[in-house]
Amino acid sequence: MTQLAVDNVTKEYPTRDRPLSVLRGCSLALAAGQNAAILGPSGSGKSTLLYIIGTLDSPTAGRVTLDGVDPFGLGEKELAAFRNRRLGFVFQDHHLLPQCSVLENVLVPTLADPPAAKASGDANAAADRARDLLKRVGLGDRMDHRPAEISGGERQRVAIARALIHKPALLLADEPTGNLDRTTATQIGDLLLELQRDEGTMLLVVTHSLELAARFERRFELDDGHLKTT
Repeated sequence: MTQLAVDNVTKEYPTRDRPLSVLRGCSLALAAGQNAAILGPSGSGKSTLLYIIGTLDSPTAGRVTLDGVDPFGLGEKELAAFRNRRLGFVFQDHHLLPQCSVLENVLVPTLADPPAAKASGDANAAADRARDLLKRVGLGDRMDHRPAEISGGERQRVAIARALIHKPALLLADEPTGNLDRTTATQIGDLLLELQRDEGTMLLVVTHSLELAARFERRFELDDGHLKTT
């Protein structure tokens, strides 16, 4: 069974005086189909932990594994492929390419696929999946639009579809509703949880929103670098 294991992860940053400790022995585990939210004040290290789990940063100590694979033991190319295929990311800012259409933005992760995949029927399958995902997030009639032609909530829907294009084992979201009004934030929360259930993926979200976190199966809180179950 697909499983995420975070074991005793510590993160320190060097300073002139002594190392700045941000994460202190953080541990958690998720299995396929599970979701969890991590709460904590600004500067508590929520995003740092998420980025380590997502291989965008590395731990000072401790271990992260996904399906038994330690991504930090992989070579540079293998790590990039692992991140692209096994992980999906949704950020507070959608990070869409303004010059590309909505459909093209969803397909961006497939640009890193091996040449053999691009030359085969996989390219057509990817395009079909992108169109299906956009329909599922309510943007079936917006595929040819540019990001500037759609609303902030719609851009975040595109970002969610993009994160799911490779059917990742783990979907990570960093304050996905932070830039949205309350009604739109509720809709995006609904969508994330609905797609997570439908896809059978794991979902880990960091958020300031108690309302959003309350809807998740499991909740954690970062306090003074320690991760606690709430």
